[in-house]
This record gives sequence, C-alpha cells and structure tokens, in this order.
Amino acid sequence: MENATRLLQETFGYQGFRPGQEELIRHVLEKKNVLGIMPTGGGKSICYQLPALLLPGVTLVVSPLIALMKDQVDALVDNGIPATFLNSSLSAMENQSRLQDLAQGRYKLLYVAPERLQSGELVRLLSCIQVSLIAVDEAHCISQWGHDFRPSYLALPTLLATFSGEVPVIALTATATPQVAKDIQELLAIPDENLVQTSFQRENLAFSVVKESPDTFLLEYLRMNQSSAGILYCATRKEVEKQYQRLQHAGIKVGRYHGGLSEQERTRNQEDFIYDRIQVMVATNAFGMGIDKSNVRFVIHQQIPGNLESYYQEAGRAGRDGGPSEAILLYSPQDIQIQHYFIQQSEGDLAYKQQEYLKLREMNQYAHTQMCLQRYILRYFGESGSDCGRCSNCLDEGETVEITREAQMVLSCVKRMGERFGKGLVVQVLSGSKNQKVTQWHFETLSTYGLMKDWRQKDLTDLVEYLTASGYLDAGDGQFPALRLTNSGVAVLKGEENVYRKQPKVRQLETDDALFERLRLKRNQLAQAQNLPPYVVFSDQTLRELAQKQPQSRLEMLQIKGVGVNKLDKYGEDFLEILATSEK
Repeated sequence: MENATRLLQETFGYQGFRPGQEELIRHVLEKKNVLGIMPTGGGKSICYQLPALLLPGVTLVVSPLIALMKDQVDALVDNGIPATFLNSSLSAMENQSRLQDLAQGRYKLLYVAPERLQSGELVRLLSCIQVSLIAVDEAHCISQWGHDFRPSYLALPTLLATFSGEVPVIALTATATPQVAKDIQELLAIPDENLVQTSFQRENLAFSVVKESPDTFLLEYLRMNQSSAGILYCATRKEVEKQYQRLQHAGIKVGRYHGGLSEQERTRNQEDFIYDRIQVMVATNAFGMGIDKSNVRFVIHQQIPGNLESYYQEAGRAGRDGGPSEAILLYSPQDIQIQHYFIQQSEGDLAYKQQEYLKLREMNQYAHTQMCLQRYILRYFGESGSDCGRCSNCLDEGETVEITREAQMVLSCVKRMGERFGKGLVVQVLSGSKNQKVTQWHFETLSTYGLMKDWRQKDLTDLVEYLTASGYLDAGDGQFPALRLTNSGVAVLKGEENVYRKQPKVRQLETDDALFERLRLKRNQLAQAQNLPPYVVFSDQTLRELAQKQPQSRLEMLQIKGVGVNKLDKYGEDFLEILATSEK
C-alpha cells in the first residue's frame, strides 16, 4: 500500500484516499474479489486505475458507457497512462489496430462494452495475454433486480471462469439495494467480508420536491441561477425538445441530448456543456453517465423517474466537486403514467414488471413523504441516517397539525371497500363521485361515501399518498395496487395512534386589513397607469393570499394563485417591496 499511496499522490495528484478506496485497493492487491458500493462522485475509478499501474499485464474494464470510456481513456492517456477502449464507435480498422497493440502489451487498461465479451476473437486474445484484474463498472447491470439490467452482463461469469479464479474481480456501482448487492456477489463470487460500502449520504447535496406550478418554477429558478451549470432530465425525447425550445425562447443558454439526434450533434452539445459554453443541458437519462464535469450545481428532473436508484444516480451528477448543489424533482401526478407506459412496453416477464411497479411506487412515495428526503433515500438503500437539515422537507416551515380524524375517514373507507381497490376509486368514494365503477360495486351505500365531498380530488389524492408514504396504508403489487391498512393504520382507526402532517404556514391578516389595503392601493396605481381595470393586474383573491402568506422572493410569489411569470415580471418587484416592509 505504500506504493499505492505514492502513486495516488504522484500520478493522480490526490493527497489521500477517499472513504472505501484504500480498503478496495488492498483487496485487489491481495487478489481477492471485491464489491464496492460508493455514491456518484465517490472516486470509484481510482479503485481499479491505480492497481492497474501496480499489477503486471493489463486491467480489463467492463463498462456499458461509451461516453465514460472515451472520457476516462482520454484522461488516462493525458496523464501518461497507456489505455484504450473497444466499442461500437470504432471502425473495423481502428478496432483491429487496437487489438494488435493489445497483443503486443502496449496498454495497461482496456475498456470494453459487455457485448464485446461475446466476441470469440477478443476472448481468445484475452486468454493469450496477461490479464491481472477485471473491473466491472456499473455492476448493478448484472442483477435482474437492478434498475438498469443488461442481459449482456450475464456473459461475465462465463468469462471469469476461463481465468480459473486467478484474476481478481472488482465490481463497482453507485446504486445498489441490499437485494441487488447480494445478486452481484453471488454472480461474481464475492464473499460477504469483501463488500465495501461507504455511506450513500451526500452532505453537499440538497434535495427538493416541487409540486406547485413546476413550469413557472423552472424558468424562474434558471433565471436566478444563470451563472451555474445544470442538467434538466426529461422522460421522453419529445419532452426534451419541448423544454429545449421553451428555454431557448426564454434566453437561456441551453443544449439538448437524446437518442434521436445524430452522434455528431450529441458530441458537440456534450462538449459545449463540458466547456461551459452552455448553461443547461436538457436531456434524457442517456446523458451524463460517466461525464466527469465536476461543477454541475443543479440537477432537475422535469418528470418523475421510474425508481429511486435511477434518481439518486442522476441527481448525484450535481456537486461532484463537493460544492453546495441541488437536486430538484418537479412532480406532476400525470407523469406517473409515463413510467407506467414504459413498464408496460418493456420486454420483461410479469415478475420483472411487478418489481418495476413496486420501485415506481417507492419513487412516488418519495415525492409525498414529509420525512427528510436524504434520510428517505438512505433508508431505501438499507442505511440509517439523521435528518440532513437542508432538503425541502427539513426546511419546511409549515405548521404541524393533527389530521387523525381525516386519516380515520380515509382508512375507514379503505376498510369498508374490502381493501381490494386502489387510491383512485377510494378517492372517488370519499368525494361522493357517481362514477360507473362506484355504483357498479354499490359503494354509494357505504357510510364513508361522500364523507369528504368538500375536499378537492387532488387534495384527497395527496392525503392518500401521504398516508401511504407515512406507513398507514400499504399498496400491493402490480400496476393497479390495492390499498391495505398496515398495523399503524389499524391503530389509527382504533384511536390508539394520532396522525400529524405539516401544512403551509399561513400568516394572519393584520387586524385592520392594513396590508391588504396597501396592496390594493398599489394595484390601483399600476392599473391606472396602464388604463386597465384593477382586477386585470391581480384579483382580490390573489391580493388576500399575498397578504396572508407574505412571500419574500420571486420563487415564493410564484406559488400564489394568480401569479404567473408574466405578471411576476411586470408587477413582482412592486408588491415584494411592500411585503418586505410589512410586520410579520
């Protein structure tokens, strides 16, 4: 390890190992198979690049990411380390030339796509040269329970068998649940004592969920952060194009990246982003894998991803340099249907699809929990942790109110419906809907029918989602999961446990309505100056909500009903000036 420490400093320029790196490297040098689970930006590549320089022969790196291969090989070569890659981006002549150089021992690291391991020519060559280490990057791809399962990875155990167990294997991933980790260990013959897992916690990353007016929030956020680089992830190519045009029209320096573009345009846009020629990259999840741009300050998801593994991996591309960064999820309920469609269209069997529905349900609950968002993610990956103090839930200044009675209404309705139906029908029964399915099952005869008819369906749905995320209800498997009461839910129904929930803090109107009058006076002045009726500027309802909630920033003001981007630009500063000087 003395030589390893010296190389770390002299060749890679780091003064010390990050958590987990030294232990992983020691296992490799002792020729033991090892699995490393480290968060994005945790320094996984050093764990095989450094041993490659200490071991004789070549290190084989298996990776599904063409962009990562090129970036890492370029960086290694620039650092004086002989390395190359083999993938579909090469011509036949380039491929053959690199194989010849490999046979002559001119490389220390060889990056290959997993599909290449099914090539007889490459496997025969590898059996004739000295391979001292096999690194399996993105190792979750080998597990059928992983979020990005690749059947081509299943060729790995067969390949490893050809080396008679003499070549150590280092498997690395940023996102693995306990189930996925166990799967990787079994397939690659990695004992439990050789599992090295660092904390999933990212202390420089602040997580947020935005549910109200996501489109207006996005534009305002980007305008406020014009000096910072970020990624906007979209679920479909169509959405990428839509947001790209929208942001471009708004004057934001933006690029796009998806599979429908030519390779030349993708490469050009990627380089524009890396070299800070554009501020924001709007992309599908194909972008960013293996990109070592360290100064990404924010990652925003325009739609909800299909699972927490994907989300955490993509969000982790923010703040790789350790600087304060943000990961923001813009949540709209209809976006869940996009992910349902992806699962339906997948080629997996029924068991696989049910597993994906469960993952999507967990992702949806993340958007509705009032638990610390970082702690929620840690719990999903089997790690306990304390509240982060910087996510949108930790910083929520809402007032905690008791909602036991409302929760009992929902829980009672689920029980009386036989715990056989999903949230959609439960909400319809509670709201007194005359939907055909309600009458078909004679649910209009239930005592809970119409019990919450004064609630908006959206608010009722949010309440059901909250009770599910909080563990009072459990949703079953499949695409249309039936709600069931948990033990905690039964305790609430029996009156043995109370339920609490945060709600936005509403500042009371001044006793003489003085603030409302000041806002109304300003509205009248602005309206007269433009020869407009006052209500065209803002309605009385909007003024009263401004007086009650007293927003102190443009982003906060956007959450007020009746305030859009145009009116914010026209009138925002005038009203914020009044609100800033009011007594709270």
